[in-house]
Amino acid sequence: MSDRDTRHKASMQKLKARVDEKVASASEQRGLIIVNTGNGKGKTTAAWGTVTRALGYGYKVGVVQFIKGLWECGERNRLEGDTNLEVAIMATGFTWDTQNRQADTEACQAVWKDAERMLADPETYLVVLDEITYMLKFGYLEIETVKHALENRPPEQTVIITGRNAHRELIAMADTVTEMQEVRHAFNNGLQARRGIDF
Repeated sequence: MSDRDTRHKASMQKLKARVDEKVASASEQRGLIIVNTGNGKGKTTAAWGTVTRALGYGYKVGVVQFIKGLWECGERNRLEGDTNLEVAIMATGFTWDTQNRQADTEACQAVWKDAERMLADPETYLVVLDEITYMLKFGYLEIETVKHALENRPPEQTVIITGRNAHRELIAMADTVTEMQEVRHAFNNGLQARRGIDF
């Protein structure tokens, strides 16, 4: 065995020991709160990937789309026939298109009722609150209302929260926080969103 191979093997043994130690110390079993935030692309896409994973194991999943619900969504198109998936959509689409605070607040409150029902259902293994961060930022939902629902959800239920500028209290509650960082985005260089790639 070469010196390089010997060093590689020793390095991998150390890595394996560290990973094994972490796996052994992870003894708690419960649902998680996961926040996908930041200015980069991929927050909702990552959530839909987890939806696909949960459905693949036969779990019941609820998705609430607060902003992009009226847009085409390839993931939703592909998965909606699954009887274990429920999708609730805020009827107004982008709030900067409607420019009507009262209508947007009412639409948000209506779809939040679906979210509250999903968050209270012990059979729902995963709930995605897609773009809910905007609802808090614009004042359509109160942080205390959302926190109460999250704190009182069934213990086995995982919730994924997506959107830019996640509220600091949501970040404090979360078990996992991923911040998507934009390095470059095609849209900013005049390239249109592509069907099947961006939506």
